[in-house]
Amino acid sequence: MINMKKINKTTRSNLTTYAMILVMFLVMQTLVSTGNVSSLLQGLLVPLCAYIILAVSLNLTVGILGELSLGHAGFMCVGAFSSAFFSKCMADVIPVAGVRYFFALCIGAAAAGLCGVLVGIPVLRLKGDYLAIVTLAFGEIIKNVMNILFIGKDSAGFHFSTKDSRSLGLLEDGEVIINGPQGITGTPKDSTFLIGVILIFVTLFIVLNLIHSRSGRAIMSIRDNRIAAESVGINITKYKLMAFSISAALAGVAGVTYAHNLANLTAQPKNFGYNMSIMILVFVVLGGIGNIRGSVIAAVILTLLPELLRGLSDYRMLIYAVVLIAMMLFNWSPKAIEWREKHMARFKRNNKKEA
Repeated sequence: MINMKKINKTTRSNLTTYAMILVMFLVMQTLVSTGNVSSLLQGLLVPLCAYIILAVSLNLTVGILGELSLGHAGFMCVGAFSSAFFSKCMADVIPVAGVRYFFALCIGAAAAGLCGVLVGIPVLRLKGDYLAIVTLAFGEIIKNVMNILFIGKDSAGFHFSTKDSRSLGLLEDGEVIINGPQGITGTPKDSTFLIGVILIFVTLFIVLNLIHSRSGRAIMSIRDNRIAAESVGINITKYKLMAFSISAALAGVAGVTYAHNLANLTAQPKNFGYNMSIMILVFVVLGGIGNIRGSVIAAVILTLLPELLRGLSDYRMLIYAVVLIAMMLFNWSPKAIEWREKHMARFKRNNKKEA
């Protein structure tokens, strides 16, 4: 049996985060198997996993690197469409769903990570509001490009157009894969709640180990004092680009999870637009900037709360708004912070006395 007293504070905190996810998974699986969860709530489980991955990955950029990015939905869109395109093309070539999904994950993460590098090289020279505006523009560009892109496949190969599907000039055996605003239809629904939870564990493992590594300390030193970090020989560009590209790649993984849970994938404002980027940022801010565990909790509460309050149709959004305000005050109010610190100190003293 593991002696928790001999484990250092960082490892104990990480194990607590993993245990929290595991307990949440077991509780939800029990409720589903006993029929105590509505079909609408069950339909939110896979998107919930995607939102948790998005919140954790964005916290790497906003909380750990200290840069405000509003283009996370764009990286999610890249991962979603690149992986869905691969799965649709390879549905007959790779009939084993697990193998095909693994390759789709790799492709989605690689495509989003590559976009993160290409965007990050010029964009990370900017700061504050300028960086936020440019990353927001990137997300909108990606969404609009997907809405005008038509790709088809026949015996002669792939055909591309930005006009309409007729302009592809497909042969009789041809098939339109990406159909502009109508997106991709018929993507294999390979994402499950179990796979989503496994990907959450992978994301947490990557992010938490990066934060507590030598590279993570270098990234946080850049956030705290760029000039001091540069004066001791830390490569600013290298570490900023590392954090930004890893965050983008993990957003791509969330996009893969999201895309393989839908019968019809389209690039709409509600799923890959400005509102999605803001919603992910809300998860990070309400959970605590730099607090990975808080991002997970905020994503779960704010995703499930509207559905749980559906019976209170007249007051649902009012209660949702009150919860948002309460969480914001609890996390950021000076009095609330002072109260938490005082009670945490008292709790630690009591534990030491009992020991």
